[in-house]
Amino acid sequence: MSEPQYKRVLLKISGEALAGEASRGLDFSVIGEVCDAIRQCVEMGVQVGVVVGGGNFWRGVKDGGGRMERTRADHMGMLATTLNCLALADVLEQMGVEVRVQTAIEMRAIAEPYIRSRAIRHLEKGRVVIFGCGTGNPFFSTDTAAVLRAAEIGADVILLAKNIDGVYSADPNKDPNAVKYDSISYDDVLAQHLQVMDSTATSLSMDNKIPVILFALKDPENILRVLRGEKIGTIVKEEK
Repeated sequence: MSEPQYKRVLLKISGEALAGEASRGLDFSVIGEVCDAIRQCVEMGVQVGVVVGGGNFWRGVKDGGGRMERTRADHMGMLATTLNCLALADVLEQMGVEVRVQTAIEMRAIAEPYIRSRAIRHLEKGRVVIFGCGTGNPFFSTDTAAVLRAAEIGADVILLAKNIDGVYSADPNKDPNAVKYDSISYDDVLAQHLQVMDSTATSLSMDNKIPVILFALKDPENILRVLRGEKIGTIVKEEK
């Protein structure tokens, strides 16, 4: 097996991806494949932090829009991410991987509170750290939380595992002429309003000079391919 290209990574997994074809709830066959890829990352010597979305249970602004106060709806979304964190942690532990779940909103009975120095210590000891509850604040997406945690723990790269295989010039489901990019700058993503991450997350990754690689989670082996340096998906980085 080739040497990994990165020492410490932040893996962002969308909640919808964990639901598989059902789009809601948890598909444990999918979660098992994802966790097996994470296990292999750890065996390669890579330190892995994970941020997971909650869209397979609840998306604050989408599901609560117009019917609930935004802050409360977003808090429900944070709780949804915690369900996914616990599911991932359980499957990883069944595979013999040491895991710690840390949440931005304290819920000490089921997870550690997020403490940066403690998270880094866990990573240094080879434990996977799963970060729940987003940033702990409403009006911020879990993509922004992923970039924030990546900056805080000093991650070399953000691995953005979604339901699409890269960044396109337009929505490939609507525009048959959409072109997939192998590489694109943060500035171009913002200028063209491309749906890689929300603008807050993109700006934060740009300010902290953290490259983002977006790829499809449909094949969890893509996580390992990225670590080996294979050209998978699209990399978003600074202009040369």
